[in-house]
Amino acid sequence: MDKVLKVGIVGCGAIGKDHCRRLMEKVPGATVVAVSDYNAAAADETAAKYGIKSYGNDCKGMIADPDVEAVVITSIDPTHHEYVMEVLKHKKWCFCEKPLSQNAKDCEDIIAAEQAIGHRLVQVGFMRRYDQGYAEMKRIIDSGAIGKPLVIKACHRNVSQGPGFKTENGITNVAIHEIDICRWLLNDEYQDVQVVRVRQSSNSTKGYDNPQVVLMRTKNNCFIDVEVQVADGYGYDIQCEVVCENGTVKLPDPMAVVRRARPDLTKEPFIEQPIMTDWKQRFIEAYDIELCDWVACVNKGKLAGPSSWDGYVACVAGDALNASRGTSTFLPVKTIEKPEMYR
Repeated sequence: MDKVLKVGIVGCGAIGKDHCRRLMEKVPGATVVAVSDYNAAAADETAAKYGIKSYGNDCKGMIADPDVEAVVITSIDPTHHEYVMEVLKHKKWCFCEKPLSQNAKDCEDIIAAEQAIGHRLVQVGFMRRYDQGYAEMKRIIDSGAIGKPLVIKACHRNVSQGPGFKTENGITNVAIHEIDICRWLLNDEYQDVQVVRVRQSSNSTKGYDNPQVVLMRTKNNCFIDVEVQVADGYGYDIQCEVVCENGTVKLPDPMAVVRRARPDLTKEPFIEQPIMTDWKQRFIEAYDIELCDWVACVNKGKLAGPSSWDGYVACVAGDALNASRGTSTFLPVKTIEKPEMYR
């Protein structure tokens, strides 16, 4: 009989509920046995839907449950470090949604704990690595068919943000995806970075910078330019183009039917194509592939997805970007020496 991984989930908000559904209905080789959330009612509601155990707001109690073999952390960002460290204390497998932590020092704690155990137990939820468009871009770049990569032009646009959003979150919670995926596409490390405040959108009425432009240079002297809009007024729009020596490779837009029409003869004819507004909708397939791969790897006893080191590098680069704001200066991305475990 094939092994079935018993998973507990910390955090029953939007992404936690979606991952619970995914693990119960889409991912072979896994089942969710328990959930928890600082809001006990959210955990109880999710547990009741699937007939599983709720630990209410006792998240550490759920992690310690001997029936829970692996933990998925989808709680709010400031809690990630605490819960990852708790999972490692029990030497269980851990899938942590990004960011791994909110500062580099806490990421270093996680790396040290994993090294003390002696093998990888943590995977970070950088789901774009599992998107078929990005995967094909990387295949083409790695093949060398269009020469060496020179420049990346990208954008990350969201419709709006909830209460409490800050300028810094535009880097640590939004652009963190570009920080990771550009490094992965190029198979290169960051040398220095800078974030620039540009003309502000009229959609920016809540006290945070919008847009921001993220500039990054790699050790192989590739240049990356990312436009970050967290309130763009129209949709969820992710773009990425890699300029190489002998050509370019561009992330495809999600498949959508283009309509050419003139339903009202008193008006001009038009062409239209729908644009997504929901990040879960845009990357739903990538999330499915990601968790399928994580479970398969755990059941084989060896992780292959984004590591604690990848989460740490994204955090260090994000810290440098936020520190550079208003300085008109590129700041270095300084990391500790990379442990052999992550090489």
